Amino acid sequence: MQFKSTRSHEGQVSFKDAVLHCLPPQGGLYVPAGMVDMRQFFLYMDAHTDYPELVATVTPPLLQGELNPFSASRVAESAFNFQPELRQVEENLSVLTLYNGPTGVFKDFGVAFLAAVMEELLKNNGFAMVLSAAKGDNGVSISQSFSRRQGITSVILYPSGQIRGLDPATFIQNGGNCIPIQVKGTFDDCQRLINAAMEDRPFAERYGITSGNAVNVGRLLPQAFYYLYAFIKIKPFLQGDLVFSVPCGNFGNLIAGLYAWKFGMPVSGFIAAMNANNAFGDFIRGKEFSPRPLISTNSPALDVSVPSNYERLAAFYEEAPAVMRNMVYPDSVDDYATVEAMKQAWDRYQLILDPNSAVAYAAAERHRRVKDFYGHLVVLATGHPAKQADTVAIATGQDIEIPDKIRKLQRMVNPVSIIKPHIEDLQSAIISCF
Repeated sequence: MQFKSTRSHEGQVSFKDAVLHCLPPQGGLYVPAGMVDMRQFFLYMDAHTDYPELVATVTPPLLQGELNPFSASRVAESAFNFQPELRQVEENLSVLTLYNGPTGVFKDFGVAFLAAVMEELLKNNGFAMVLSAAKGDNGVSISQSFSRRQGITSVILYPSGQIRGLDPATFIQNGGNCIPIQVKGTFDDCQRLINAAMEDRPFAERYGITSGNAVNVGRLLPQAFYYLYAFIKIKPFLQGDLVFSVPCGNFGNLIAGLYAWKFGMPVSGFIAAMNANNAFGDFIRGKEFSPRPLISTNSPALDVSVPSNYERLAAFYEEAPAVMRNMVYPDSVDDYATVEAMKQAWDRYQLILDPNSAVAYAAAERHRRVKDFYGHLVVLATGHPAKQADTVAIATGQDIEIPDKIRKLQRMVNPVSIIKPHIEDLQSAIISCF
């Protein structure tokens, strides 16, 4: 599979180049230049296939020679000592749990694959520095996945505020490969600094700089694998349409689902479940995308006004607008409906959902009622309920036991460096660590 920029059909690159140099020189974001029909590789799988086996099987034909079967098996086994869980709660409704990884968020799946595949691609021949913007405890997933990876240094930029959940033993001054840097500014400042570092070609080449955020197609593409995993679990009892309800903030999860569809997964559609920010509702209905002021909600992971995957989603609509508008169903769920959905999921199924997942559940329930739906709906549960235990307790009346892995995410740590939001300061902080 080759990759191209969302802004140009020229200059196609390999998966390795797209991962290690994640922003195209033409601007935009990397997307697949073509799709590979994967049906012969996953349709024969059954409910007994585990997640590492699925990943190891589909990766070599997908990447067409860049990873052989032995390399793909090493990547899958190295990345995943956890896997999704599909829970069927009704004849036509299931929940795909994606918070079983080390930090309790769906991002663990993409980050774990990215870290493992980068180590494999760099094996005995190269080095890389992965820059990532993070807030709250999101950087922990990146730190843990890249910890002890040979030839890779992980730089995590946090906006003003406390850094939580990182293990100081992984910091570079303690013999590790992680450099947490606090930026005196906002999350947007962190993202801007990463872009500036990658655009400074001499500096980027000197350190092998790429990104660990969803702009890197090596983190986004493997999220398609858990859609395939859900399908092979549902396949034995599937009748009628298959639709996924996806919590949407930056829209990476929706893009990954559309990739799975392009790979040949038989799916009828995706519900783009947004909170009150409703970033792409009008765009999906055929209007121009117009950013709105950000609204703070009780589903904060979805609080996005300008999704970072806009260009990737737009590329799908430019290719086949009529098909896409029959494939993606936008819905917006406000705070009241989110809480009601959390309560209903508990009362009906003893199912505990975090607020972000509850947005997708609420949208799925509306789809079942309004669309006279016949088939099977899968709700993506993207965050561990313990990460928002207070909100969950208010909605359901249930006290949530906090697992040790989630409790550790709350531990405050000191950064390696605190800088102003200037590229020169970031570069100086990085240089000082070597």
